[in-house]
Amino acid sequence: MKRFFVAVAALAVTLSASAQSKSFTLGKWVEVENAILKELNRSYVDSLEVGRIERAGVDAKLEALDPYTVYVPEEEQEDFQMMLSNTYGGIGAIIYKPDVNGNVIINEPYAGSPAAKAGLRCGDEIEAIDGVTTHGLTSQQSSDRMRGKPGTQVVFRVKKLRGETIDVPVTRERIVLPSLSYVGMLNEKDGYILLDKFTDGVGQGIRDAYHTLKAQGMQRLVLDLRGNGGGLMNEAVNIVSLFVPKGSVVVSAKGRAAGSAATYKTTTDPVDTEIPILVLVDSGSASASEIVSGALQDYDRATIAGTRTFGKGLVQSIRPLPYNGQLKVTTAKYYTPSGRCVQAIDYSHRNEDGSVGHIPDSLTHSFTTAHGRTVKDGGGITPDFEVKAHRYSRLTYSLVYSGITEQYALEYVRKHESIPAADDFRFTDYEDFIAFAKDKEFDYRSSARALFDEMKKSLEEDGLTEAMGSELDALAKSLDMDKETFLRLKKDEIIPFIEEEIVVRYYFQEAGVKVRIRYDEQLAKALEVPAITY
Repeated sequence: MKRFFVAVAALAVTLSASAQSKSFTLGKWVEVENAILKELNRSYVDSLEVGRIERAGVDAKLEALDPYTVYVPEEEQEDFQMMLSNTYGGIGAIIYKPDVNGNVIINEPYAGSPAAKAGLRCGDEIEAIDGVTTHGLTSQQSSDRMRGKPGTQVVFRVKKLRGETIDVPVTRERIVLPSLSYVGMLNEKDGYILLDKFTDGVGQGIRDAYHTLKAQGMQRLVLDLRGNGGGLMNEAVNIVSLFVPKGSVVVSAKGRAAGSAATYKTTTDPVDTEIPILVLVDSGSASASEIVSGALQDYDRATIAGTRTFGKGLVQSIRPLPYNGQLKVTTAKYYTPSGRCVQAIDYSHRNEDGSVGHIPDSLTHSFTTAHGRTVKDGGGITPDFEVKAHRYSRLTYSLVYSGITEQYALEYVRKHESIPAADDFRFTDYEDFIAFAKDKEFDYRSSARALFDEMKKSLEEDGLTEAMGSELDALAKSLDMDKETFLRLKKDEIIPFIEEEIVVRYYFQEAGVKVRIRYDEQLAKALEVPAITY
């Protein structure tokens, strides 16, 4: 017994020493930082931009922890709230400003937005905002002038698409960007919901969409979470609760701080525990998307198809800071009902898009679903059926990301008063697009040519190009392809992007999704995978 008390006492001393050590370390570095800042302020050769260097220091510290713990000062609160809620005060339009010294171009008004109600349409040019010329303003500065408190008015001097210049007053509203981008039937039996983000109220939106599709004859629900980076955890719980029995565990959170551990269960009666569900995921599906897909997989309630998800199993909480700042801090990891943590084992082994890289089997653990299937942790949700997406050429990516297809759509709108409905529209004037694109500056090299150029740089650094001159010239010649030839070669994969850019400018975003579905090879293949049944 005596030895027991001695051991306990020793443990207490060790814990106390550990706590004191942590407190000492924290106090030490606070003191060191303050001393450095004071000395810099006193003796540094140039004037000291305290705000800039302190912000850089805070950001660097938080970045060393994980990618999601961030400091949000007061001046960035509006953008932060927009990220969380998908809402802002403004006119509801995407703008395009190709030249800082030119006009702002209305690229795409949202359906039912103040901009659309005021008659602004794609291709209209804004010359002034409340009397201030847009010439010399950046795109962000122009956007900031358009935003404002709902109910306030902003007046635009607009050069209309057909040439006349008029003043257009627009009353700002609270713009709510839709999280449900599309709800509709893919065929006679498959109802389809495209969910872009887990924002406030989206669980009720899924419930309403379910009833709408069910009334249209839906026999299987397709929930598309591809590219969905997550959002509110409670909305993920609300969505799962629609399809599993009341009282089911959806997700558990475990953290270091007292009170950070929690278990979230469904609290409402489901709408349907029988309908087959197909969930589509990819490397862009993260956080709340992984909670939904992981829970439905663990309960064997849905078939998961696509590619492995991002692997973000961390919970963030908002903490208030002095001067109206906020700290978004990672406070816990979350676990699916079977006990899996979808968080990647570390941050260093990730793909170019940030998603989970290769994880050796030796580092993973096995878990069991409700009906005894084996699932593993280690990073992300591994689908029941891997269905890969179409791999687009480097040329197509370059056309899209350099804005060539977007610019062409604006030109197309200027020339065409109307087009057929989205379901019927087909872009057939590809030669006109080639004529437009061939004079634009963009990187049209093939992947092979880009790799060759990188290899040649390495050979130059090693002094080997002269010795291999004839071979390199021959290879370069075989890889060279002029812009027009390459554009014609990739016609079939470029046309869908052009069609989508065009139809959204006449019929808004939902029409663009219809075009995307039309050409979605991954979706078509996923519809063919067998359902997991018991």
